[in-house]
Amino acid sequence: MRPLSDSTPKPLLLAGGKPLIGYLLASLARAGIRDIVINLSWLGERIRDSLRDGAELGVRISYIEEGPIPLETGGGIVNALPLLGSDPFIVVSGDIWTDFDFLSLHVAAQADAQVVLVANPAHHLRGDFALEGDRVVAREQDRLTYANIGLFRREMFSGYAVGRFPLVQVLQRSIAAGRLRGQVHRGEWMNIGTAQQLAALDARLRGGGTRATG
Repeated sequence: MRPLSDSTPKPLLLAGGKPLIGYLLASLARAGIRDIVINLSWLGERIRDSLRDGAELGVRISYIEEGPIPLETGGGIVNALPLLGSDPFIVVSGDIWTDFDFLSLHVAAQADAQVVLVANPAHHLRGDFALEGDRVVAREQDRLTYANIGLFRREMFSGYAVGRFPLVQVLQRSIAAGRLRGQVHRGEWMNIGTAQQLAALDARLRGGGTRATG
């Protein structure tokens, strides 16, 4: 995403005249999810200065620092656990754009988490995980891509200390135990990883070709 991300954190990059994270926060608020925790690392002060306490967006934002070196997707969650309470919590990356309905997320009693999968995008044709019914399995065939959206139980992170590690380690442990569930989102979803992808989304939103959530 460089050079755009050299001075602006990815969640604050604009598409359709609005920061990427603004669409997500609006969708969460519509689903009744008001208490938000945001991990801060690279240029984190820009996010804090932009969103403040979230009141203008209809949410309540708390912030937690990861330090100058990001803790990655798994370490960031463990770092934030003290602020997340005892109930299952939603994790979503701040640099995706989607029309996903967060009200559709539910975690079964016997499951560690419910993750959202999407059709494999052109830049990730191999996918990440496969489904058998609603159970996520480690299989090479018919794999889908993890959408960076999930509903997790905090017990899933038991035994992990704060440090740098990817969420996939935790997911693989849950898959091996047969305790990871998933659902497929067939609507709009984009992982904004390049300036070209951001420009394409901006053009779609400004042109009215895609319904913009938020």
